Amino acid sequence: MTRTDLGMPAFPDAAREAVRDGVLRANLRHATHTIRDKRARAVAELEDWDRLRAAGKAVKDHTLRHLDRYLLQLEAAVTAAGGTVHWAVDADEANRIVTELVRATGEREVVKVKSMATQEIGLNEALEAAGITAYETDLAELIVQLGHDRPSHILVPAIHRNRAEIRDIFRAEMGRWGRPAPDPLGDDPRELAEAARLHLREKFLRAKVAVCGANFMVAETGTMVVFESEGNGRMCLTLPETLISVVGIEKVVPTFRDLEIFLQTLPRSSTAERMNPYTTMWTGLGPSRGADGDGPSAFHLVLLDNGRTDTLADETGRQALRCIRCSACLNVCPVYERAGGHAYGSVYPGPIGAVLSPQLRGTDSEIDASLPYASTLCGACYDVCPVAIDIPEILVHLRERVAQGGPVTRHGIRVRIRPAHGHTAERAAMRAARLLLDRPGALRAGERLLARARRLAPRRLPGPGAAWTDTRDLPSVPAEPFRDWWTRERGTPQ
Repeated sequence: MTRTDLGMPAFPDAAREAVRDGVLRANLRHATHTIRDKRARAVAELEDWDRLRAAGKAVKDHTLRHLDRYLLQLEAAVTAAGGTVHWAVDADEANRIVTELVRATGEREVVKVKSMATQEIGLNEALEAAGITAYETDLAELIVQLGHDRPSHILVPAIHRNRAEIRDIFRAEMGRWGRPAPDPLGDDPRELAEAARLHLREKFLRAKVAVCGANFMVAETGTMVVFESEGNGRMCLTLPETLISVVGIEKVVPTFRDLEIFLQTLPRSSTAERMNPYTTMWTGLGPSRGADGDGPSAFHLVLLDNGRTDTLADETGRQALRCIRCSACLNVCPVYERAGGHAYGSVYPGPIGAVLSPQLRGTDSEIDASLPYASTLCGACYDVCPVAIDIPEILVHLRERVAQGGPVTRHGIRVRIRPAHGHTAERAAMRAARLLLDRPGALRAGERLLARARRLAPRRLPGPGAAWTDTRDLPSVPAEPFRDWWTRERGTPQ
């Protein structure tokens, strides 16, 4: 089961609190607008962007249809190259596997390169409980860890922090985790980056075990691929003696040639760059087996399910598994821009988090039942998605599941879930509307009655409906029904 942030309220409550934070809103607005403008220019440079988008969608859909075959092919290729493959059905099993692998090395600390999968399963907390310290080495993740904070963006986890806040965190916390920040330390980006570089170098040179994720796994060769911008990930992937990769099973692609598509679409969609600064690929241990050459001497791949096969069973929702974690949908979302990532209560914030988290975790909790409603359904997320995930379609699909209940797949078994709490009035309204729409005579009479009594129409709905009209105006009732206007102006409809 995917980890849920403990104590998080439902999205409306968390978002209401977040929008009152003026500094947070200013930081988010500046960052998201800067990234989205640069991305739009980078994408406009490619005349065949639409065809690349369609090709990426086709590759991911094909892979998901044959996921079992490609995962077995990947396992065989990784094993043949000297690696060891582990299968984890949920977060607990993945954490147990990684903890035992680290313990087997005799080490008590690991370095990590940014990995959504390890955040999803709460690996840092699991290692800490086992007496093992995990050091984040991605700059943004380092800021989050030193600040005792939570990531709020897929690509820029510390997007909610400004330079002055980062300087204060470095001054206060770096000394507790290793090399302290230089004194004096200003808020110039170059000074902050240099402080992080010196702090992390000590970790890279000392660590014997590294934990990482992967953006892609190539089935035909067993190759892992990591995209990053700083080079810290490459230090993690090459210096330690043992490398442990925790990767979601949906990250597999069939062939090495398929990477050609994503090497073009992912950097432009995420950081607005024509080419990714650091793209690291490794296949098992390589010809030297790590003994005399570069790279680790032991490699373990932990393939993580954690709700993904259940998501795959949903014909509408499975398209969320195409996601390549570019975060373009976050940067154009008007809801994310105002509420920030913490309000989503998940490692996956924004529009993709609103459709992915309730599928991986289920809609039993209050926060997961609220996430499909964390959207205006404006469709901007679909327009920018490089693999054409129709997020609005999935949002509506999940809203129906929350309000009506129905059949879902849980742990590989088809079950029927009950409607979530708090939707009784909505279901009653829909049932009443269905009864009325099935009876044209009653509908006509109701429209005329409503038109004549329009002066008595309330500005706010009573009872449970009041929550809906707290932030919306009820539309005014027209002076006459549309069908009466049509008959008067155009004659009786045929």
